[in-house]
Amino acid sequence: MSDGRVAFVTGGGSGIGREICRGLAAQGRRVAVADINDAGADETVESIAAAGGTSIAVHVDVADSDSVTEALLQTVDELGLVEILVNCAGWDDFMPFGDTDEAFWDRIIEINYKGPLRTVHACIGPMTDAGWGRIVNIGSDAGRVGSSLEAVYSGAKGGIIAFSKTMARELARSGITVNVVCPGPTDTGLLDAIKDASDDGDKIIGAMARAVPMKRIGRPEEVASAVVYLCSEEASFVTGQTLSVSGGLTMS
Repeated sequence: MSDGRVAFVTGGGSGIGREICRGLAAQGRRVAVADINDAGADETVESIAAAGGTSIAVHVDVADSDSVTEALLQTVDELGLVEILVNCAGWDDFMPFGDTDEAFWDRIIEINYKGPLRTVHACIGPMTDAGWGRIVNIGSDAGRVGSSLEAVYSGAKGGIIAFSKTMARELARSGITVNVVCPGPTDTGLLDAIKDASDDGDKIIGAMARAVPMKRIGRPEEVASAVVYLCSEEASFVTGQTLSVSGGLTMS
């Protein structure tokens, strides 16, 4: 078990984020389940409590700097200094780039790119002072190789990969590691929404599965296990890395 370091996980109210919170709590971390969806965050906290872990629900809108500041202050007040930061909150909608508009671009960028910028900016000072920190940003294979109908999202996730590598370089001598985990197609609420929004939803999901060398969609806990490792004491010499958890969909 770990020594009770505090983890702040955005998007912790569902899907991959929920499993990351559960995985960190199982390792003895005290987890701030940060989400714009309060009910989802409460459910995650309940599941952690049922397993004997420690966590709190924290409301956050990662597209709002004041909300991020307030969420982190609440976490420090209730749990202590944040030494582990996982940015999992995200949003996307599938459409050809030509059909998008600037309002759509702004929403994608505010959540998926500037959201992690806000949390990292707020956390690195205290982490540097403490001489220890783990930052894991959830990317996407879309940010590594591109993805049809996800042009802006792919660009934002590609930006997160480059940003994380730069942060890893800047913080390497401060005891802070920064890494990226890129899920492939994963069985989450977002995938369900994509399926439900299309008359050919089952065919779309089937095509995604066939594109994966392992011929299946990933499970949230499989992504979470990679994140938990990168947040561990044992991963102290791993930084600036981009790890795809995608059944071999991306091999680079």
